[in-house]
Amino acid sequence: MVQANSATRKALNFSAEYQPYFSKRRPVYARRGMVATSQPLAAQAGLEILQKGGNAIDAAIATAACLTVVEPTSNGIGGDAFALVWTKGELHGLNASGPAPELLSIEALKARGMTEIPTHGFVPVTVPGAPAAWAVLSERFGKLPLTDVLDPAIRYAEEGYPLSPILAKFWKRAVQIFKARLTGPEFSHWFDTFAPSGRAPEAGEIWASPNHAATLREIAETKAESFYRGALAEKIDAFSKEYDGFIRKEDLADYAPEWVKPISVNYRGYDVWEIPPNGQGLVTLMALNILKGISFSERDTVETLHHQIEALKLAFSDGFEHIADQRNMRYAIEDLLSEEYAAFRRALMTETAAAPAPGTPPKGGTVYLCTADGDGNMVSFIQSNYMGFGSGLVVPETGIALQNRGYNFTLDPNHVNALAPGKRPFHTIIPGFLTKDGVPIGPFGVMGGFMQPQGHLQVVMNTIDFHLNPQAALDAPRWQWIKGKTVEVEPTFPHHLAQALAERGHDIKIALEPNSFGRGEIIWRDPETGVLCGGAETRTDGAVAAY
Repeated sequence: MVQANSATRKALNFSAEYQPYFSKRRPVYARRGMVATSQPLAAQAGLEILQKGGNAIDAAIATAACLTVVEPTSNGIGGDAFALVWTKGELHGLNASGPAPELLSIEALKARGMTEIPTHGFVPVTVPGAPAAWAVLSERFGKLPLTDVLDPAIRYAEEGYPLSPILAKFWKRAVQIFKARLTGPEFSHWFDTFAPSGRAPEAGEIWASPNHAATLREIAETKAESFYRGALAEKIDAFSKEYDGFIRKEDLADYAPEWVKPISVNYRGYDVWEIPPNGQGLVTLMALNILKGISFSERDTVETLHHQIEALKLAFSDGFEHIADQRNMRYAIEDLLSEEYAAFRRALMTETAAAPAPGTPPKGGTVYLCTADGDGNMVSFIQSNYMGFGSGLVVPETGIALQNRGYNFTLDPNHVNALAPGKRPFHTIIPGFLTKDGVPIGPFGVMGGFMQPQGHLQVVMNTIDFHLNPQAALDAPRWQWIKGKTVEVEPTFPHHLAQALAERGHDIKIALEPNSFGRGEIIWRDPETGVLCGGAETRTDGAVAAY
């Protein structure tokens, strides 16, 4: 068994005795298996698969499929996914985000009189990657048949389940918004599926979707072939053609997820891993690269917070300028993560807030889950439709809610993230993973649009710099950079620190509720004992299931 030194164990803080003032509950411990996600029923589904002999990869797939049923406000069968998988001593990356359809281009939109990409409808629909992610993960690393792994999700879709409180809140909000905005006939299938009584289901009320169940069963039985080259693909194609959409069955048939090499920076002896672009995980790594040149003694000081915010702003400005489908990026990832460039950006920080601007490197609506098993396998997995329910389109008689990821493209033909057929958009969803000296520590993630790199940064520093256990690292009050010098802080954020940041020139806004500050989960493995320590988000209906 690998032995960890005392500094490692202190940094990971597996002790639950230390409970910061802001932590609402204690972490969960187990040894044989653990699943952490934003919905208790989905966490239990993953645990059920572990107890049936599946591994962490099987559990992740089961949880992800179940989340399309029990948290449709944030993801669906028609969305994208990314994964970091630790197995047999190696970390593997999977990019299961889909490209723009071949018919979708800047010229095609201009011909329709469009000057920007709409948030809803067929225009922002890109090829869904989630079903393919489940299939390839199962094929390469799973132990159980996909039919067994998807069974809990099918059961919940077929028999129904009672809504949890936060889920019901977002569901109701979406129905209210969609009623006002989505008035075309193409959106009627969404309302038939998610508001069958003309309203959103309430907390505790049973909701079921037999069509969703049938689609999941077909995906399981065909290993997702039907979705990309069979009957389900034909239904997506017919729906798109009926309403002059761009996606076609040929786009689905040409799609395959991509195995990628994860990227990392070493932060105070720990390797922090992310998926490479087109995802925004690179933003987190650039910010950490800047911050590792500064010492932090305490978490709750204006100095710590100011430097975190300024580093994040610099990294984000670079991300918005340089991140795109990796095949279209003008700068290499290693240049953006170089020590030389980090030092250059670090030198730009002063004692007052600055308006961020991109630099020139030297040449060279989402759900998150994590799983672990007793054999050392661990998965960091994220899946999304974007902006809650996605495009507002549900393929008739399938329960497939299509994503709207194409909204993140730009119509500026000179930008690296310009819309083009077959190109992946800048993507917000990112899984994270932590190792030390080649030894896995575990998966982590914080969902929530452009909050995600900011959540990753804060969770990593809470863990490594400030020695918080997983639950406390998640519970800690968060800040969120919005634009320019504007920073939002949670209602629980210490007032004296918000005031001190304002005196530094930050435009501080106190949010009325914590919904926009991300939702995360963490599982750390004790390198000495193999004991798992997990935390789940208290800002939503998060849960850790373990045995």
